[in-house]
Amino acid sequence: MTTRNISRFWEWGRKIIGVGRNYPDHTNKLNFPTLTEPLLFLKPTSAYIREGSPILVPRYTDNVHHEVELGVVIGKGGTAIAQSAAMEHVAGYALGLDMTAFGPLHESRAKGLPWTLAKAFNTSCPISDFIPKDRIPDPGNLNLWLKVNDQLRQSACTSDMRFSVPYLISYISDFITLEEGDLILTGTPDGLSPVQENDELEAGIENIVTIRFRVDKEKS
Repeated sequence: MTTRNISRFWEWGRKIIGVGRNYPDHTNKLNFPTLTEPLLFLKPTSAYIREGSPILVPRYTDNVHHEVELGVVIGKGGTAIAQSAAMEHVAGYALGLDMTAFGPLHESRAKGLPWTLAKAFNTSCPISDFIPKDRIPDPGNLNLWLKVNDQLRQSACTSDMRFSVPYLISYISDFITLEEGDLILTGTPDGLSPVQENDELEAGIENIVTIRFRVDKEKS
């Protein structure tokens, strides 16, 4: 399926595609209108960080929230992929955090502007090791969780997602060509909360993978 080392997709993959408001419990609590199609945004691959590196709160905000998400790693590219064939394009998965600067996010929403400063800052996409596809036979039935300083903040099952993994792959590929090494972040459940300098974040997918990251402040 792949021509490069897919287990290190973060080193050479070309894009990160985020999906917003994909868990009804989260969107209903915030009184957002019900979506009839996925809400997409992009992160640059410079947002990736791996365990051992800190999450840096950017200089322009003190209001950064955690968002735990199932990441889908594309192994075979395509355009206008049929939903029935979508899983053939999946190489595997990763656990990701979509770190979000909520001050810029609220301002962008109010002005109808892009979410770039909220979503694309350096270190805004902490990522786990690659998880081979055969370790997750059903991405639509996984329990995700996240703790801050050992306090549980997020916990949900991917069965709660409004748009499934095959639907997302098909939908995205109608607008954006998917390429080997791309990552799709499939959305976050309820429980977002702000993080502070020196916080310790721990997140996992059942007993499959666990990641840990410390929060620091970007230096002036």
